[in-house]
Amino acid sequence: MVSIDRSTGVETIRNGQGTVGIEMGSTRIKAVLVDAGNRPIASGGHAWENTLDDGVWTYPLGEVWSGIQASFADLQKNVQNDYGITLKKIKAIGFSGMMHGYMVFDADGNQLVPFRTWRNNFTAQASEELTQLFDYPIPQRWSIAHLYQAILNGEEHVGRIAHMTTLAGYVHWKLTGQKVMGIGEASGMFPIDIESQNFNAALAEVFNARVGNKGYAWKLGALLPKVLPAGEPAGELTEEGAKLLDPAGNLEAGIPLCPPEGDAGTGMVATNSVEVRTGNVSAGTSVFAMLVLEKELARAHHEIDLVTTPDGKLVGMAHSNNCSSDYDAWINLFAQAVHALGAEVSTPVLYDTLLGLALEGDPDCGGLLAYGYVSGEHMTGFSEGRPLFARSSDSNFTLANFIRTHLFTALCALRTGLNVLFDEEGVEVDEIRGHGGFFKTPLVGERIMAAATGSPVSTLATAGEGGAWGIALLANYMTREDQAETLTEFLGKVFEGCMSEAVQPDPTDVEGFNAFFKRYHAGLAIERAAVGSLA
Repeated sequence: MVSIDRSTGVETIRNGQGTVGIEMGSTRIKAVLVDAGNRPIASGGHAWENTLDDGVWTYPLGEVWSGIQASFADLQKNVQNDYGITLKKIKAIGFSGMMHGYMVFDADGNQLVPFRTWRNNFTAQASEELTQLFDYPIPQRWSIAHLYQAILNGEEHVGRIAHMTTLAGYVHWKLTGQKVMGIGEASGMFPIDIESQNFNAALAEVFNARVGNKGYAWKLGALLPKVLPAGEPAGELTEEGAKLLDPAGNLEAGIPLCPPEGDAGTGMVATNSVEVRTGNVSAGTSVFAMLVLEKELARAHHEIDLVTTPDGKLVGMAHSNNCSSDYDAWINLFAQAVHALGAEVSTPVLYDTLLGLALEGDPDCGGLLAYGYVSGEHMTGFSEGRPLFARSSDSNFTLANFIRTHLFTALCALRTGLNVLFDEEGVEVDEIRGHGGFFKTPLVGERIMAAATGSPVSTLATAGEGGAWGIALLANYMTREDQAETLTEFLGKVFEGCMSEAVQPDPTDVEGFNAFFKRYHAGLAIERAAVGSLA
């Protein structure tokens, strides 16, 4: 991913050989334009936030489209400013989004209930019953858990559902008219049969039998999108879709789109983690680790999702709903303090300075404790969360320990899930590759993650903006000349010589994290009291 000169960028854009990837993350919609060599040559973005509406974390559809349009317009503006060309022709486009959740529509395409995102934790009954019914882990975030919970709740809209999808699948559908989905994203809706590379038909029949007495006119298979592996064409941008993406009218229709994927799949691609014994961690608003498995797990674990790579390999995923949101809030507080003192410090400098202090703290954070539960945390059994900080009177209350505490606690729920894979299932991984905002401050994220996972951790220069680049790579893979080339072979060429040297776990850090991890679990009663006491 070396930089290219301006003339090469101009030629790429003028000839319509650039590929665009757009990812709808939890706090930012990112757009990136890459050339035929998979090098980013322009980018754009738009910040957004979820809304807590009547107890449901959601993003209104109007904000989905205004955000996508703003992100793409920002990309177009930067292309115009940097290269003096209006972005009209594109070789291919890919869309990615936060996985899971519940988006349902009737036969006329009308949304039946507001988008219920992955962040909601009110499907515990459905998750437990389906896991037992299927003998297969069904996390609360999965689309099928949301559907079944709506059935258990007796919600009126269920009988009128004609189509169920995810955020990425919805956007792709509206831009192309195609109700399709990449297999990695699909694996967060309903279990995948690795042999058939499709939704598990036997489990779908089990589900249909369970709800057969409800009188619904539909069968589950009719509600789900068509599953496609990486590299398959997934439709073209329609005239209506071009206007929806670019209301200014510059973008040409007819651009091919790759199968829409989830942020887990793009994270695997953006870190070249699609082969067995590889793993990656995406760490930002939430944090999840994806380990490509050599074999099936011995049994179902409620802490572990079984999903797939974009080319259909089985993956064990440990997912925590909360990661960086609470320490972002604390750093914003420090920024206000700096401003109140009459100083001005840029946000990147503030983050790098404060997060860098974490490496100077006591290995176990000096006895401090925090929970960054902005929302519920299924990994530890919380349907709601209350961010909090606690210390005893004899704790070593320093700024370095305070920052280290918030970085450690951001990974404790993740570690809870990884213990299942490493200790109970004997999963082995050679190296974990990281991406996301957690890794933006050099070496800090890698060292803290290595302490939490006990594994070597490496990153890329694109680690902070990997998802949009990952879906752009999948779009480029779809247009490859050699259609026999596997995704592993394709990514091997892209990443040759690009990964940083892995940061090895420091034994002192590992011992300190393990001590903090015990304190974290011992103190969960404090978090439960906060949930019960603070409305």
